[in-house]
Amino acid sequence: MSRLLIIVGLVILAVGLLWPWLSRIGLGRLPGDIMIERGNFTFYVPITTGLLLSVLLSVILWLVNR
Repeated sequence: MSRLLIIVGLVILAVGLLWPWLSRIGLGRLPGDIMIERGNFTFYVPITTGLLLSVLLSVILWLVNR
């Protein structure tokens, strides 16, 4: 269990560090992501991005546990 938590933490760290480059290729502005900008207020719900990252993380963890 501790090994799994370490791997998940490293994946989250890697995504956080790579986010500026991932946003350049469109990750975070996919169709289905909700973004409302009004004046100095921004509301952002990354539904599609969250689903995509969830599937990707599930596949990675499934491969690690095999």
